[in-house]
Amino acid sequence: MLYLQKILNFIACEDTFIHMKKSLNCKGKLLDLSTPVIMGILNITPDSFYDGGQITGVDSALRLAESMLIEGALILDIGGQSTRPGAKSINSTEEWKRIGPSLISIKKHFPDAIISIDTFHSDVAKNAVEEGASIINDISAGEFDKGMFSFVLQRQVPYILMHMKGSPENMQENPQYENVVSEVLNYFINKVSHLKMMGLNDIIIDPGFGFGKTIENNFSLLKNLSLFQILDCPILAGVSRKSMITKTLNITPAEALNGTTALNTIALLNGASILRVHDVAEAMEANKLVIAYQKSK
Repeated sequence: MLYLQKILNFIACEDTFIHMKKSLNCKGKLLDLSTPVIMGILNITPDSFYDGGQITGVDSALRLAESMLIEGALILDIGGQSTRPGAKSINSTEEWKRIGPSLISIKKHFPDAIISIDTFHSDVAKNAVEEGASIINDISAGEFDKGMFSFVLQRQVPYILMHMKGSPENMQENPQYENVVSEVLNYFINKVSHLKMMGLNDIIIDPGFGFGKTIENNFSLLKNLSLFQILDCPILAGVSRKSMITKTLNITPAEALNGTTALNTIALLNGASILRVHDVAEAMEANKLVIAYQKSK
């Protein structure tokens, strides 16, 4: 198959495949990924699938940020745009109005916090980096705003590439793959090779659980997550309270903490370097237990 040949070519390229990357340069501060880290989700949105409306202003954003940092999150991922299935996108001006004040306040009160901005708008990314953010998390992998690659390359900002089929508005209408693992892996081989040849140093990959995938697709990607280590990029797993849990167990997102912990544990065992979660304390416990398990003789 074509994707197998691409994998072999990718591995054979000495400049592209050397070893699993163990750190990210976040504005001169090295984020150590030799053991996995937790990314806490701060959605400043009225309509996200689980926590929409939880943050109603700067004060509530600060309280949640402080709680997550105390519980052990090393990254805070701030988003102003719902990307749940069926969500309609908002423009960059409205998105920045939502996240800008909270970002500025969080950096003022917690200057050492590593902030990721969940956006596919390059102008929002630019504003955010100027105000202290140091990672860009782009669900579109540069597809929705062609200026995004140029910006992250210019500023050498660690960049999270996510796989998605379609857009949030239509991605779950009827996603189809011949082989979801090979197709997503092939997608990342092309994207990562392109960005590395252009000179971007720090790339994180996110398989995009729930973004244009069936429940079976999601579990196939989770089961085969270790294959993505050939890309020499940290792997981010974002399964927190998603439909692969709720639909499998016939529960609501509010009831999905236990299921989230179970799948986070599997993701860690299969090579995830970053867990993106709503519930930091529980993810930290899973992470500590997996680390202890892996260190045992």
